Amino acid sequence: MSRSLIIAIDGPAASGKGTLARRLADYYHLPHLDTGLTYRAVAHMLLTKGWPLDDEAHAIEAARLVDLGHLDREGLSAHTVADAASRVAVIAEVRRILVDKQRAFADRDGGAVLDGRDIGTVVCPEAEVKLYVTASAEVRAMRRLRDIEGRGGKADFDEILSDIKLRDERDMGRTDSPLKPAADAHLLDTSEMSIETAFIAAKAIIDDAIAKRSEI
Repeated sequence: MSRSLIIAIDGPAASGKGTLARRLADYYHLPHLDTGLTYRAVAHMLLTKGWPLDDEAHAIEAARLVDLGHLDREGLSAHTVADAASRVAVIAEVRRILVDKQRAFADRDGGAVLDGRDIGTVVCPEAEVKLYVTASAEVRAMRRLRDIEGRGGKADFDEILSDIKLRDERDMGRTDSPLKPAADAHLLDTSEMSIETAFIAAKAIIDDAIAKRSEI
């Protein structure tokens, strides 16, 4: 790759976009940022300090303190943090601060892989490759249930399904940077795909974009 390659991956919760993004970043030797973790970091700080999630002043302060170089995926994986993150994500100034940091991450020699909910539409609208990864709510709920059980936890499928639908509604319905595919995004419905199948499909799209560089 002779110039920077930015791969923007968007999609709803438990669609498989994060796993796919990490696979692609490893394959193309690019740094990866799960932008959802930046919002989780804000939410985690609010919860830790006992600040209300709707306290905009403290949420903004927390957003300014988020360090993209120190995002603990394991520590930010709790369900309560994920739910809280979708609530603080509707605060416009929080989004502005974090989007600036996300753009700075993408703006580096060689490029990067970023996944989230508004990468192709807001954070990196000029990304060379945009993917929108989705799956049915039922499939995503089952994946989340298996993940929880795989880590030794217990959960109720119907509660997870209800939560996923609520998060979808919140993410897609917010006024600022709603979750939606970019006009030029490639759609990957992973409802009946394994991660390997999704990876092969995404790789074909990216390789085609890279090959077309030589034709310009």
